[in-house]
Amino acid sequence: MTDNNLIKKFRKKLTSRNSSVIGGWVQICEPTIVEIVSSYKYDFVCFDLEHGLFSTTNLANLVRAAKINKKISLARLPNKNKDFCSQVLDTGCDGVIVPNIKTSKELIELRNLIHYPPKGKRGVGFSRENLFSKYFTKKIKIRKSPIFVAMIESREGIKNLKSILGVKGLDAILIGPYDLSSSLGITGKFNHKKFKEAISYIKKVTKKKKIPVGIHILENNFSALHEYKKQGYSFLPYCTDGMLLNTAIKSSFKKK
Repeated sequence: MTDNNLIKKFRKKLTSRNSSVIGGWVQICEPTIVEIVSSYKYDFVCFDLEHGLFSTTNLANLVRAAKINKKISLARLPNKNKDFCSQVLDTGCDGVIVPNIKTSKELIELRNLIHYPPKGKRGVGFSRENLFSKYFTKKIKIRKSPIFVAMIESREGIKNLKSILGVKGLDAILIGPYDLSSSLGITGKFNHKKFKEAISYIKKVTKKKKIPVGIHILENNFSALHEYKKQGYSFLPYCTDGMLLNTAIKSSFKKK
């Protein structure tokens, strides 16, 4: 399956009624871990450049590992630094997740940097994505529309949500639970009334605008995953590689 067909299939599932895309969240810079994660029934793998232990320098090997199992590769940018947009796409990633979006203006600026002219301002050149010229013409044609996800993680982001959702080219909204709860003054208290009201509002507004919405499920809890799917969340990064490793080790040491 070509990259373009893989992205089309992903977008179709993301926007289909009563359907969700589920992703593995990688923070440990080890291609073998990515190969293992992507061998399971995830729809995508996200590389966390914000809190993970890698940079664009070693990202290419992780993308290769995900492609072995024909999985979509997304990169959560380390910040809203404009330089990172084209750099992660040049490694072969299929799209980006942009953290802590607060206004439509900053989202538009970042969107323009992931699209080639005339649609955007992304630099055109030889890179790992096109095998440093071998597939240059082909890749320029088929990689015109990378997956674009914006994270809502603050009071300001919620306040400006309606205008953010009006930005063309947006594939989904992702709720960042820890930063959002911190912004609300209730860090990590996901059962708190304020947090529940905030995510309920985000889901309500995104549904009205017909934009897929998701939330990062931070614990290794399949019940939570199924519950969010039932509630209509369609973009669901599940746990992290480190958390899965920790829970597996912890369970092996439990007293019987």
